[in-house]
Amino acid sequence: MDIGYWIFSGLAAFWIMVPAYVPNSAAALLGGGTPIDFGRACSDGKRVFGDGKTYRGFFGGVLCGVLAGLVQIWIWSSFGLTALPHHTLLSVMLLAAGALLGDLGKSFLKRRLGKEQGESWFLADQYDLVIGSFLLILLVYPQWLFENITLPIAVWIVVMTPLLHRVVNIIGYYIGVKEVPW
Repeated sequence: MDIGYWIFSGLAAFWIMVPAYVPNSAAALLGGGTPIDFGRACSDGKRVFGDGKTYRGFFGGVLCGVLAGLVQIWIWSSFGLTALPHHTLLSVMLLAAGALLGDLGKSFLKRRLGKEQGESWFLADQYDLVIGSFLLILLVYPQWLFENITLPIAVWIVVMTPLLHRVVNIIGYYIGVKEVPW
């Protein structure tokens, strides 16, 4: 494979992941209000998810991810970008919802392990959105996943996700949306 193919695969990976990348940042911006766990604790006495996971953040984040995906669909069809992977309404909905479901799953596990809200959890903090979005799309729309995720695209997703995660979190910290820069 030549270098051009790998560079294009990086662009395709980013294009594929936009509907999954947008929801976490949007949830942080739009969040607040009623926690998804309503303040309840599990049998271990620890919160189910914590105050940082709210209905407004979850649904606002998913909506923003879907809107970003709809813009991609419009761009793809309007400008004939047929070389890039093609999103569908279902794929963007699953990627967006899966990203935040992955974040919820990670928060649940963090509480069980005694980690506090905002406490760094190496790798889990970076890949929860990828695991959640890919698991959901695998369960509901596997043909889209297998048609669009090639080995080079998967490698790019693994490499770019923690880098983007770090940059976005630092920006969020400096603009006052996040309490910690990770």
